[in-house]
This record gives sequence, C-alpha cells and structure tokens, in this order.
Amino acid sequence: MKILVILLAGNGDALFATPLIHELRANFPDATIDALVRWRSAKDLLEGNPHLNAIHQRNLVSDSKIGSLAFLAKLRWKRYDISINPHPQSRRHYRLVAKFINAPVRLSHEYECSSTFDRWLTNRTIPQDYTRHSVENNLSLLSLLKVKALRPQHRYEIFLTDAENAWAADFIAGQNLSGRPLLGVHVGSGGTKNLALRRWPLENYLELVRRLRERHPKLAILFFGGSEEQADHEKISAAAGGENLFFPKTQNLRQAAALLKKCDAFLSVDTVLMHLAAAMNVRSQVVIETPTWNKPIEPYDHPFVLVKNPAVAGRNLEFYRYDGRGIRGSDEALQRCMALVTVESVFDVINNFF
Repeated sequence: MKILVILLAGNGDALFATPLIHELRANFPDATIDALVRWRSAKDLLEGNPHLNAIHQRNLVSDSKIGSLAFLAKLRWKRYDISINPHPQSRRHYRLVAKFINAPVRLSHEYECSSTFDRWLTNRTIPQDYTRHSVENNLSLLSLLKVKALRPQHRYEIFLTDAENAWAADFIAGQNLSGRPLLGVHVGSGGTKNLALRRWPLENYLELVRRLRERHPKLAILFFGGSEEQADHEKISAAAGGENLFFPKTQNLRQAAALLKKCDAFLSVDTVLMHLAAAMNVRSQVVIETPTWNKPIEPYDHPFVLVKNPAVAGRNLEFYRYDGRGIRGSDEALQRCMALVTVESVFDVINNFF
C-alpha cells in the first residue's frame, strides 16, 4: 500500500498532521507513507520522522507551471493507493493536486467552500468541526479508511538531532544565559493572504520590553524569527538597545525548536512558533488573541494563557473561517483590532511567570 499525505498549506499544518502520520504507520506498518509539502520549512519539520518513507517538496505556486506539472506527473506515476489532505487545507487548489496525482482513494474534509466538484476531486470526505482541534479533525479521517486511532495519546512530533540540541546548548553557553530566566518572543504572524495584519503592534512589544526589564532585570528575552521578522528585530534593537535582548540566528525551524526547549516562557500570536513551543513543552505559554484564533489551532495538549482581544469578543468565526479566504475586515480595522490588546494585559500574565 502507498499513502501520500498532502501538506501544501502552512508549516503549522505540517505539525498538525504528525499524529495522523504516526497513526497511519501504526495501522499500516508495511505501507509506504510519503508526504508532499510546499515549503522547505515544512520539510524541515518533518525531517527524521521515522513514520515517513519520503518527503517531497515543491513550491507549486512560485515555480514554473511546466516544472510543477512535471513534478506532479512523477508523483502520479508512483501510483499511490491513498492520498490524504489533512485539516485545515480548505483551498480547492490542494484538492486539484490530489486529483492530478489520482490515487483511487482521496481523503479530505468538507469546508464551507466545498461543492459537488470538490467531492469529485477528493472522493471520501468528512465535515470539518470547529469545536475540535485540527489534530482531532485529522484523526477523524481514519474512519474513512475503516481503521481507528491505536495510540492512547497524541502530540505534535518533531524529531530533533543531537547536533540540533547541541547547537541550542552552545548558544545558551556562548551568551552566558545558563541559569537565567528566559522568555522567548515571536513578533511575526505569517505572510500568506492577509495574515500579517494579526501582528501585535511593534510599539507594544517595545513597551513590554521596557516594563519587563524594569521588573525583572535578570530576565533574558530571546526574539525568534527569520527573514520576515528581521526588519522588526532591527527596529527593536535600535529603539531598546541590546541589554538583556538576544536575536538568535536560527537556520531553520528545527534549530528554533531546540532553542525553545531552553525557554521558561514563550509569547506570540497564533503562528507555527506557538505550536513549536507547545511541542517543546515550554513551561509557560502566552498567546495574544487574534481574529484567526479558534479551537482547531490552539496549542495542542499543552497549557497556555490566552490574552483576550476585546475586539474579537467571541466573534472569531465572523473574522476567519477555513474557506480559502483571508481575514474579514479592512487593513485599518484589523490593525485597530490588534492594537486593542493592551501592554498591561500581556505584562500582567508574563509577570506572574517570573
């Protein structure tokens, strides 16, 4: 049996699929189980996963149409028996990929934007459930294969190497951070669609840094992120200076995960770094509520404190659903929404952890 798990959305979605991948291996120990991802960073997260035979990576959006079709044709010729589009991949493009690869059995969820055509593209479906985490939505797909979850507990799975853990230990030692309280922070929020509009204002982070320094002078604050956060990191460094602030140059999400294991607390909005912190069992996790927040994407099986956004006020699904569209609202309205989360409300939570 050959199974292809199609993961063409965000990096967090790749993490959501890891419990399902483990269950597929448990139920079909002799199967070939491969993954198809769009982002190199998603491939990084799945590297070393013992339940996968291969990881195929191609950015089908930015690459040439001819090159992408040739790539998909090679996958088609592998003659997969089953393809699975895990939650929350709501865009029709992902189901078109499944149809092109043309496994006889093609699993997916049904979304608000699904139609009769979508049910032809993926021929075994189950409705998504906004009251359950994406991990649980994914595990529900097992019923379409007439099997069930065999493991008593499920968590995100990242298989770090000794070298990656050693890199994190060397960073801590090299910066003389051993024994100091560590707060990890991610100021980003993703760059696809209009998701960058759910960032907490940069001036709020600066004021938070000022208050934390004043109250906890030994606290080291580590700012995580890549090229998308570099400009904001430079602004923070220029405005706040370097005292107790660190900007580790992680080469990929795996190094970031290894360093997150060293942190005592982590602050972010709902991004892949939030899920990495949960996967690494960061002791105290703080999440600033955004218009995209909902049950399916909260940190899975890990305690966290949600700093409520008064502008969202329980209307999360009015702002954002898994229907292929971006966040509802103008740029100005969404920026005002995030600005309503006060520095004091975030500081009060973090202050309790140190």
